[in-house]
Amino acid sequence: MSARPFIARSLLVNRKSFLVEIVATGCFLAASMLMPSTASAQADPRVAKSMASLKAMVANLGAPRLEGKEPVGGKDAPILYFGSTKINNTFEIVDVISKEDGKGMTATFFVKSGDEYIRVSTNVLKPDGSGRAIGTILDPNGKVIAKIKEGQPFYGEVMILGSPYIAGYEQIKRAGGDVIGIYYVGYKK
Repeated sequence: MSARPFIARSLLVNRKSFLVEIVATGCFLAASMLMPSTASAQADPRVAKSMASLKAMVANLGAPRLEGKEPVGGKDAPILYFGSTKINNTFEIVDVISKEDGKGMTATFFVKSGDEYIRVSTNVLKPDGSGRAIGTILDPNGKVIAKIKEGQPFYGEVMILGSPYIAGYEQIKRAGGDVIGIYYVGYKK
């Protein structure tokens, strides 16, 4: 029996392994360059905790849905429900988030209306201090909406009605997977 076929086969296997290793290394390097760094991808712990609390509270109420319309801060907005609990123009849930944190955490429910996301329940105040910023819209050209449209959450620093905040935004989806709104939590920087 000749050693020649064995050597040829061995070289072929080694060549294939070498090529697979090169391709795998290239894929790893490309992926690591495209992914955000761990530091920028992680949410502020306060924001992450408050987001989890907000989502758990409403999950206990039932599935999210939109039904009907009503005025919210001068805008006609779809009515957001979790189960049978109406969210528009009510503030108990967003105020609980602030009380749990005890350090100025704010919370908002946005509802999708056409291409806009309207604040229908919030404890974020208007810049002039005249009350809650209900009826105002999420910046349609901002970095938050870009991430939401990509199907991604956003965590980081943003400007909200002229003030810097450390914030988190995540999609609210109905049972079929359609985005019907946005959860927000954050605090002034």
